[in-house]
Amino acid sequence: MYAVRRHPQAFTLDPSSKKTRRLEDPRHLAFIRRLPSVISGVYDCEACHIRAGSALHRKVWTGAGRKPDDCWVLPMTPAEHRAQHAMGDELAFWRQHEIDPFELAVRLYEVSGDIAAAEQIIRKVRA
Repeated sequence: MYAVRRHPQAFTLDPSSKKTRRLEDPRHLAFIRRLPSVISGVYDCEACHIRAGSALHRKVWTGAGRKPDDCWVLPMTPAEHRAQHAMGDELAFWRQHEIDPFELAVRLYEVSGDIAAAEQIIRKVRA
């Protein structure tokens, strides 16, 4: 009989573990809420977490039991946020709007705190 031996700590550094602390960044969330919606361009937005996963961006899928890291957020109005959840398929919602949510979240996190730079990024995505 054959068996594959693995080191007892082989998977202890797995970042998708529920024991891994999530990245909390209240300043980034406050920054996102000051931006216009990526869908409509309207202000007075919520910081909406992306739950879907992306292997390309090393973003693990997070279900209802675990909140995503705060770097994976986009600004949307409350009505747009509800519409996205009502659609049921998060990635289909973003495809419908021709937006790559992962790339946009990364770009906004890179300029976190710089309103003018973030507004320019959102204008380009919406164009």
